Amino acid sequence: MEFAWPWQLRRNGVLNMNKRNIDYIGKYNPRKYYKRVDDKLITKQLALANGIAVPDLIGVVEEQHKINDIPQMVIDRTGFVIKPAKGSGGKGILVITKVDAGRYYKPNGDEVTPTEVYRHVSNILSGLFSLGGAPDVAIVEGLIEFDPVFDGFSYEGVPDIRLIIFKGYPVMGMLRCSTAASDGKANLHQGAVGVGLDIATGKSLFAVQFDKPVLKHPDTQFELSQIQVPEWDTLLHTASCAYEMCELGYLGTDMVLDKQRGPLLLELNARPGLAIQTANGRGILQRLQHVESLKGPTLSVEERVAYAKKHFCSNPNF
Repeated sequence: MEFAWPWQLRRNGVLNMNKRNIDYIGKYNPRKYYKRVDDKLITKQLALANGIAVPDLIGVVEEQHKINDIPQMVIDRTGFVIKPAKGSGGKGILVITKVDAGRYYKPNGDEVTPTEVYRHVSNILSGLFSLGGAPDVAIVEGLIEFDPVFDGFSYEGVPDIRLIIFKGYPVMGMLRCSTAASDGKANLHQGAVGVGLDIATGKSLFAVQFDKPVLKHPDTQFELSQIQVPEWDTLLHTASCAYEMCELGYLGTDMVLDKQRGPLLLELNARPGLAIQTANGRGILQRLQHVESLKGPTLSVEERVAYAKKHFCSNPNF
C-alpha cells in the first residue's frame, strides 16, 4: 500500500472528507433541499419538469401488495431496471437485460426467478437499501440502450459520467466503467474503473482501479487513454442546469449516454465521494477555491460551462 503524508495531500490540493463535509457540503447544501436528490423519484420528477432527459419511468411500487403488478408492468419490455428511490452507492439496483416468456435474465446471463424479483422489491420497500433504513419505494425504469461508442469501455454494464458541480460550475469529471470485479456496477469501491476526464474536451486523462493506476480495462483490454466522451458539451450543460434545479451548491451528477436518446440524467448526489480526485490524478480543492473567489453577478449556464472549459481543463488556467 502506498502512503502519502498529509502535507503531500495538501500540497496537491486534495480535498479530504472532513473539509468536504464542513466547508462544502455543510456550507453550500441547505439541508431542506436534500430530499430533492436523496429521493430518486423526486429527482426524476424535478428533471422532467425542467426539461432534462431521464430514463423512462415504467412504474413505481409503493406497497407490498403491488409487487405482483411487476410482470404486467414489464410485459412488453426487453429489459428493465428496479432501484430503490432512497438507495445510495449502487445498492439495491437490479438490472434485467432480457425478458423471455416471463423469465428474467441479468447482464451476465444468470436467470432471476419471479420469486427473487418479488423478494428484492419487498426488501426495497422494507428499507434494506435506503439511507438510514427508512421504508422506501421501488422505481421500475426502462433499460438504457448501450451506446456503441462505448464498446470496450465497460464490462456487462453501462458506463456513467460523474461530474462535480460547484455553484453551477462543472469542476471535475470522470467516466466510471464497470468490470467483472464490480459485477457490472459503476461504483469504484466495488471494483469499477474510474477514468479522469478533461473538462474542456471530455478526453481521458488518467485511470485507476482499486486506487491503482491502470492503462487498460482489466476485462476488455481497451486502451483507456483512447476515450473521448461524445456529446460532451451537452453533458456539461445538463450537469450545470442541475444546480438551478435542486439548489444545492456542491453536487455530483451521474449521467449515461443512450443510443437513441443521448445523455440521460440518472441521479444526483449531495455527498459525492472523493475518489474522483484519484481518477483524475489531482486534487479538486484549488478549483473549488477558485470558484469561491469569483465575484459579480451569477452567470448563465452557457457562461459557466464556457468558463469551466477554459479554467478547469487539463492545463488549468487560474
